Amino acid sequence: MTILIADDDPVIRKLFEKRLTNAGYQVRVAVDGMDAAQQLHTSCFDIIITDLVMPGDIGGLELLQIAKQRHPRTEVIVITAHSSIDTAVNAMKNGAVDYLEKPINFDELFLRLDKIAEVNSLVKNAGDLREAMDVTESMAAKTIQNLEITAGDLQLKIDRLETILCDASRDQQDRIDEALDVIQR
Repeated sequence: MTILIADDDPVIRKLFEKRLTNAGYQVRVAVDGMDAAQQLHTSCFDIIITDLVMPGDIGGLELLQIAKQRHPRTEVIVITAHSSIDTAVNAMKNGAVDYLEKPINFDELFLRLDKIAEVNSLVKNAGDLREAMDVTESMAAKTIQNLEITAGDLQLKIDRLETILCDASRDQQDRIDEALDVIQR
């Protein structure tokens, strides 16, 4: 998964970058909300981990809204040293997948990242199944249509054979020859 870290504290950015990179994630960093928003113009991330309070016009909640507008499937985890129930609820109402307090417990963060990866995998699998079902449904509809056409053609042949074979005004051998001709076509 690709992760964007947005935090104005260089120590926290470096810590996140090192721990997440060592865990196998592709990590990019942004020095503040504005930098993160600019990176969202050119790149798509699976997850954004953003500080709630950053200098400038774009804080964590604003970045959350920008991310959800540009890339609705991007998951956002909001982190803060100034936690309150109200800010956590507000972040979740705005689309954050999670909310963590500083100092970050990386074991807890890795568990949450694993859950996000698991959910994303389930969503992808569900999408793949839906696509496979759509293809199967389309193929079944075509097969049914072809069977209906074939059944219609066979019914026409049966009707023609009945007409030929029941025509008592014609010679029996002529009727049989014509019936065989209809069958062979």
